[in-house]
Order: sequence, then C-alpha cells, then structure tokens
Amino acid sequence: MKSIQHLTRNQVDTTKWDQCVQAAPNGLIYAYAFYLDHMAAHWDALVLGDYEAVMPLPWKKKWGIKYLYWVPFTQQMGVFSVKEPAALLVPHFLQAMQGHFKYGEVFLNYDNTGVASAAVHTNFILPLQADYAVIRKGYKTDFIKKNLDKINTSSLYYEPVPEPATALQAYRQAYQDKIGVIKPAEYQQFEQLALVAQQQGWLLLRGVKGKDGHWLATALLLRKNNRLHLLLSTTLPEGRKVFANHFLIDQLIREFAGSGIIFDFEGSDIPGIAHFYKGFGSVNQPYFVYRFNALPWWIAFLLSKQTNN
Repeated sequence: MKSIQHLTRNQVDTTKWDQCVQAAPNGLIYAYAFYLDHMAAHWDALVLGDYEAVMPLPWKKKWGIKYLYWVPFTQQMGVFSVKEPAALLVPHFLQAMQGHFKYGEVFLNYDNTGVASAAVHTNFILPLQADYAVIRKGYKTDFIKKNLDKINTSSLYYEPVPEPATALQAYRQAYQDKIGVIKPAEYQQFEQLALVAQQQGWLLLRGVKGKDGHWLATALLLRKNNRLHLLLSTTLPEGRKVFANHFLIDQLIREFAGSGIIFDFEGSDIPGIAHFYKGFGSVNQPYFVYRFNALPWWIAFLLSKQTNN
C-alpha cells in the first residue's frame, strides 16, 4: 500500500483534493475544501498516494494540545476513496491519524464501516429515482399520509426562501435553546458558506408560508455529488398547528422525484425526529463516530471538560 502523508492546510493541493472527493463513490459536500475552510477552526489532511484517498482532520488546540473535534453543521467526514473501498483503508488512516493526534473524535462517513469501537448513529436517506406517485405510496399510511390528508393545501404555499439569512434566523428562533452548542460566530460562518454555495448553484432554499405571508417552515439544503442534504429544517410554532413540516418535506420530494438524487434527511438519533423521517419511506444509512484518547487520564479529563463547554 502507498504511504499516507500528513499535510497541513497550506500544503494541500485543493484542486486534487476536491477532485478526489468529487470522484469518490462516498464523496460528501462536507469534505470539500471550501466547506472545511468555512466551518473548521483549523484542518490538516491525510492523503494516500497522489490524492487517491483523503481524510480531513479538523482540529482545535487547548493547552498546546491539538485535538480533533466535531465541526458545526457537519455530519460526516472520514475517509473518501476513489479506487479502493474506503472501508478497507479506514484502519490505515486511523493509525496514521493517531501518529499526529492523541485525543478527539472523528465523524466517519456511511462507507467507513468495520470500526468495531465506533459508535453508530442514525441517518435517513430517500432515493428519488421513481416518480412522485410511486414514492408517495411508500409513505407510512398510519402517520405521514394521515397528517398530509389533514392539511388544507389552499392555505399553505410552498415557495423559495429569498436568502440563507431567513432560514438561519428561523432556525435560531425555533431551536437556539436546544442547540446552544453552536456559537453565534459559527452561524455567521455557515451563512457565508451558504452564500458561496448559492453562487455555485449548490444551495436550495425552500419554505412554506401561510395566507398572511408569514413563514411557517423553512429548509436550507445543499446539493452536491447527487445528494440533497437537508442541513436546516425549521418548523415555527404556528407551522406545527397546520403540519407545515409535513407539507414542506412532501413538496421537496415532489419537486425532486424522478431526478435520481438521494434526499439526505441528516439524521436523526432523536426518536421523534427519526419517526417523522421514517414516515416518508426513508431508510437508515448509518454513520460512525470514533473516539480515541492516548493522553494521560488527568489531562484527558480536563481537556474533555473544556472542549465540551
């Protein structure tokens, strides 16, 4: 096997890096250089050969110790490979990684299977090869179809959201108390990322309005590598009363049915949300989180207290 190089950010050939992610069967938008540059505090890289496989290493530093961490608005990273199956390469990349980092957590993607000590997390996807009528038949009759039948479609309007800030403001308004781990600066970084994605034609903004013209639900999605990622989905209090979230997802599916892309719900391990996503006939495509610690116990304890704050 060819050697795996450790590179700092300024040593990465971003053209070759992005070409690898683009060509990899498991390529995901989070691994592109522009995404990492916007959202990661810092990132290094592991590269196999001439960018035949890559692994981003997002890191922070505390007390002079560099550690790997979860990047906001980023579900999966790990190993992305063009030629060899990624799962076969993961052990080698993890070994190389631990030559440079002694502590942290790595969010491995759905194709990075076989790491026995990794925690398994839920992510639902829905392939949109078939037309809408066929996909609709796969909805769970006792849940989604029943609630969709209750909707007065003449009083709900599915339309584009004008700018990322609108979707982000709705998300923060509805969920800030529940997702306090995301800092104001990280929302600003994500908005800038969304604006770049919009210029590239990768951003999709959709929402549901009521008769009064107020938003009842919004969605911010990124489309790349034949995958439509539902990064932000928000239902405002008035929208809950009229099943605006059901209507929004159903209309997104209707819009992209027959396109052949994969609708990625981006989760969830939360039972209520998982039940909702499963109701649309989606299937679980799990991803994995690998945590490691080769530091003295007392340093690791103090570091974990700091990094979780």
